[in-house]
Order: sequence, then C-alpha cells, then structure tokens
Amino acid sequence: MSALRVLFVGGSGIISSACSWLAVERGLDVYALNRGATQLRPLPDEVTILQGDVRDPTSMSAALGEREFDVVVNWVAFTLDHVEADIERFRGRIGQYIFISSASVYQTPPSRVPVTESTPLSNPHWQYSRDKIACEDRLVRAYREEGFPAVIIRPSHTYDRTAVPCYAGWTAVQRMRQGKEVVVHGDGTSLWTLTHSEDFAEGFVPLLGSTRTIGEAFHITSNDVLTWNQIMMILARAGGAEPKIVHVPSDVIAAFDPVWGDQLLGDSAHSLIFDNSKLRSVVPDYVATVTFEQAAPEIVAWHDEDASRQQVDADLDALMDKLCEAFRAGN
Repeated sequence: MSALRVLFVGGSGIISSACSWLAVERGLDVYALNRGATQLRPLPDEVTILQGDVRDPTSMSAALGEREFDVVVNWVAFTLDHVEADIERFRGRIGQYIFISSASVYQTPPSRVPVTESTPLSNPHWQYSRDKIACEDRLVRAYREEGFPAVIIRPSHTYDRTAVPCYAGWTAVQRMRQGKEVVVHGDGTSLWTLTHSEDFAEGFVPLLGSTRTIGEAFHITSNDVLTWNQIMMILARAGGAEPKIVHVPSDVIAAFDPVWGDQLLGDSAHSLIFDNSKLRSVVPDYVATVTFEQAAPEIVAWHDEDASRQQVDADLDALMDKLCEAFRAGN
C-alpha cells in the first residue's frame, strides 16, 4: 500500500513545521510548497520541496505540475480569494482539503466556556477573524453544494521554541531582564490556553486522510490554561528576571496601538478554555503533554543561542515605557 501523499501549502511555520516532522515520522509522503526562502524551522530531508509562490497562479501551476495528492493542507490561506483559488485548483482532484482557520473565529467574547466546535462564529473586533469566518463559510457551501472535501481546523495560541507567546515577543523578555516594567492587559487574571506545536501535531497528523473529518470542523488545543500574569511570570523566571507588571486596560492599549488592540479585543483579552472532545472522537488517544513551564526555558535558550534572534521592537518598547509611566502614576 502506497504512502498517503500530502501537500502542505506553506509548511515551515510554527505549527506546520511540527506537523511536517511528525507526518514524515509516521510514514506519510510529504510535499511542501513555498517560495524556498531561508527557513527558520528546517524541514526533514524526506519532505519534497516544491518552489513556488502560492499567490501567483502561474507559479503554483508550474510548481505542482501534474502531481496528484491525497490531501492538501493550506496553512497560508487567510482571505476569501485564497480559498476560492484552492477550490478551483483542487476541485475533483483530491480526497481531502484542510483549511487552517483560527480559534479566534469563535464568538468574542464567548458567552460560555469551555468553547466547543458548535460555539457561534462571530468576532466583531478583528478583521483577521472575520476573514477566516468568510473562508469557512465558503468551504462549507462548497462541501454542501458540490461535495468539495473540506475540513476546517481551528488552532488557538500555538507556539514553539522560536516564538515568545505574548504580543510583545522577545521585547517583553528583554525588558524584564533590564529590570523594566512590562504591560499586561486588564488585571492579568483572564485565562488563556497555550498549545505547544508538537502537541498540536499529535492531534493533527492522525486527521490526514481520515474520511471521518470531511465536512467537519475541529479545534486542536491543550489543557494548559494560565492567567496572563502567570505567563509573564514564567517567562521572567525562564529569563532569570523578576517580573514588574503594570496592568493597563485593553481599550486603553487599543487607543494607543490599534493593531495590538485588535488582537486583544478580538482574542486574547477574553478567557478561553476549549473542549477537545470532538477531536478525541476521531483521535481517541490525543493528549497534550508539553506545559509552558517546560517550554519557556527552551524558548529563552533558543533566543540566547544567537543574538540575531533577540529582536526588540523599538516602537513597542517605547509604547510600553509610555503606558507604564502613565499607569504607574495612576493617570
């Protein structure tokens, strides 16, 4: 029996690279279509790289040629036109098409937790999420009207050793190491679910080629639920620092920085806990095992290995100074 042939459109991101490694380990024949740029996360030698620009139909056609695939996973589809192009390109040619959506499509703020796949989709705060909802709606229609074999996957906040899982990224760690204050939205007690990419892969790879997934949506998350205060304290401890946290209301942050504000009001300012029962109905042995306490030292060590990885956002650093000064003084 020949190995399942899987095309990852993208494939070298935080989540997709972990899935590439596990898919190869489990004997799948994996292809990755990307532009061939230097990869922060190298892929296994067994992955066949197809060089092309996913946004250029001519380049895509040249890269794919006459190859046939059992499964196509698009890790980099964000807007309706991206999905429309895939439906046209892969209609009648594949057994399963997996769209990577986002858990931020769920009702924001949620009316109840834990969140399940039947939680309404509605996010008035974040255009990114509304675009993902539009993509999902189109794929559901394609499945219902023409049998297009769509599957929707909704990751939540997923990270690996290259990604500091907070909006400020390495800037926050650097500030804490320098003894400076860091901003945490609200009072820092909202609950947040963090999922390591290797855990995500354990839930995702078994779905590849599964006929039980067609026409369905699944989120894949861990049960590692922390407050934002705890997340910042764990990062500080991993970096050998003492956290000095200044709490700033999310709407105030949004007034100073609309991009950060959209991400907060449309996602991370609200407590989110997930029920993974639906995933376990298809992958019964799924369990996430990597905690942030375990992963944080690896994140810091990876950044410390190479100073070029320690990217500090000067504008965000200055904004934190301004916010900390204002709210420390009670203004």
